[in-house]
Amino acid sequence: MAEVKTYRNFINGEWVTSTSGRVFENRNPADTSEIVGHFQDSGQEDVDQAVAAAREAHRKWRLTPAPKRAEYIYKVGEILSRRKEEYAREMTREMGKVLKESRGDVQEGIDIAYYTAGEGRRLFGKTVPSELPNKYAMSMRMPVGICALITPWNFPIAIPSWKLMPALVCGNTVVIKPASDTPLSAYHLVKVCQEAGVPRGVVNLVTGSGSQVGTPLTEDPGVDLVSFTGSTETGGKVAEIAARLFKRCSLEMGGKNVILVMEDARLDLALDGVIWGAFGTTGQRCTATSRAVVHKRVYDEFVERLVERAKNLRVGDGLDESVEMGPVINEGAAKKISDYVQIGRDEGAKLLCGGVRLAKGELGRGNFFAPTVFSDVEPEMRLAQEEIFGPVLSVIPCDSLDQAIEIGNGVKYGLSSAIYTQDVNKAFIAMRDLYTGIFYVNASTIGAEVQLPFGGTKQTGNGHREAADTALDIFSEWKSRRPRSTADPRRMAPLVRRAGEHGVISHPAAPRWGEEHGPRCSQGDQEQRVSSEHGAGRGEKPYRCWPQSAHRERRGSG
Repeated sequence: MAEVKTYRNFINGEWVTSTSGRVFENRNPADTSEIVGHFQDSGQEDVDQAVAAAREAHRKWRLTPAPKRAEYIYKVGEILSRRKEEYAREMTREMGKVLKESRGDVQEGIDIAYYTAGEGRRLFGKTVPSELPNKYAMSMRMPVGICALITPWNFPIAIPSWKLMPALVCGNTVVIKPASDTPLSAYHLVKVCQEAGVPRGVVNLVTGSGSQVGTPLTEDPGVDLVSFTGSTETGGKVAEIAARLFKRCSLEMGGKNVILVMEDARLDLALDGVIWGAFGTTGQRCTATSRAVVHKRVYDEFVERLVERAKNLRVGDGLDESVEMGPVINEGAAKKISDYVQIGRDEGAKLLCGGVRLAKGELGRGNFFAPTVFSDVEPEMRLAQEEIFGPVLSVIPCDSLDQAIEIGNGVKYGLSSAIYTQDVNKAFIAMRDLYTGIFYVNASTIGAEVQLPFGGTKQTGNGHREAADTALDIFSEWKSRRPRSTADPRRMAPLVRRAGEHGVISHPAAPRWGEEHGPRCSQGDQEQRVSSEHGAGRGEKPYRCWPQSAHRERRGSG
C-alpha cells in the first residue's frame, strides 16, 4: 500500500504543521478504506498565526494596483486550466461526485479567475456633480480588510474560487477554512496561488473542524469579513457572532428547490431536468431539485416515467466514466437521508423507489444510497419542507399554475426554481411570482454561470450574491470622496485671460477682454514666472504659462 501523504497548512507563504501536531484523515466516500490524505487538525493558535499573516500582508496588498492584483488571478486561471483533469480526478476521489461534474467544478474555478481578472480594470466608482461650487463628488471602492472564507465540501474548488478571486481583486487578504471532507481541493487551489506568485500572507489556508477553526476565525477581532457557504443552521450562528462583533458577513445557505411541470410541458425534456436536478451530485447541491410540482393532467404519466428513469440510474465510483451518480459524502449524511426516508413514510407519502443504502458488491465499500422518489407528497410534510441534501425527490400534485406557485413559495428557502411549459405567459408569470434568487424556464434548477449573480432569498442567504460583479459588493466598501479646489478664481483670472490670448481655452472667471489686470506673461520660448501678486513670495508655487511653441501647437489642434 502506498504511503499516505500528509498535507500542511499554508501560513505567510510557508507550508507548516499545526501547533498541536495532530492530523485527521480524509477518506474516499466511494471506498472508505482508502485514505486520500492526512491534514492538519488545527486550532486557535494556527488561526491566530494565519490572521496575523493576513493582516501584515494587507498593508502592501491593498496598495497594489488592482490591474496588477488581477494579473496574479489570471495566472491562477492559467495554471488551473493546465491541471484541470488532475484536480478533477483528485476531487472525485475525495468527495465522490462523477468525473464530468468534477471537471465542471474545476472549470468554474477557471472561469471565475478569468472573469475576475477583467474586473481588475473595472473596479468602477462614480463621479457626480456636487451641489457646492469648487467641489468635486466621487465614489470609489476600497477593500474591507481580512476575510475569512469558510467553504463547503460539495463544490470544493468552485465555491472557494467564487470567494477568493473577488476578495483578492478588491485588495483584501484571506484565510481559507475548507470543509474537513474536502481539504485536498482547497490545498490544490492555494498551491496554485503560490505558484502564480501571489505575495506571502495574502492567501492563507488552515484546515480543521468547524468548532476549532471556523468558530475562532469568525470570532477573531482581526477578521473584518466572514464569507460562509453551508447549512442555514450554521449560517445563523455565523450571523449572530458577526452581528455581535459588528463585522460584515456574507451567507449562502440552504435550499428546497422546486420544478413546476405544467400540463403542456414537453415531458421528455421535463424528465431530463428533474432527473438531473434531483440526482446530479447525488442530490448534494444547494440548488438540487428536491420537489417536483406536477399538474394532475400529466401527473400519473410523469411519475411512472420518472420512477423508471430513477431506477435505471447507474450508481458507483465517480471515477468510472459510465457512472451517473456517486456516493454521498460520509456516513453521517447516509444516516440523515435514511432518517428522512422514514419520516416520509411516517407522514404518509408513498415511496416508489430507492429509500435504502446500496451495499452489494463494490458498493458495500462506500457510502452509496439509492435514487429515491416519493409521490403523493403533501406540501406541508417535512419531506417537502426541510433540506435533506441527498438523492431524495418529493413529487407533489397540483391543479393549476397559481397553486403550483403557492406550493413552490411555501418553504423557508428561496434559492432556485424552474418551470416546464410551452406557454410563454405561464413562464413569465412564474418568473415574476416565484420568490427565488435563480429561475429557469425549461431547464433544471441546478447550474451557474460566473457572469450572473448567485444566491437566494429568505433563509437561503442574507442578501448578498456571489459570482458576477455583484461579488465585488461583498468584498469592498464604498468611500465617498469630496475634494475641494483651493484655487481662488479671482487670483487665477489674469493668468487664464493671458493664456486665452495665446489660444488656450479661457476660464469662465477670467476678466473681459481688454481689461488690464496684472502683467502679461512672456510669449517667448522660455517659461516666465508671474508677478508676486499671483502667488510668488507667499509660499505658493508661482504659476507658469505655456511657452510660445506650445501656444502654437494648441492653436493648431483647435
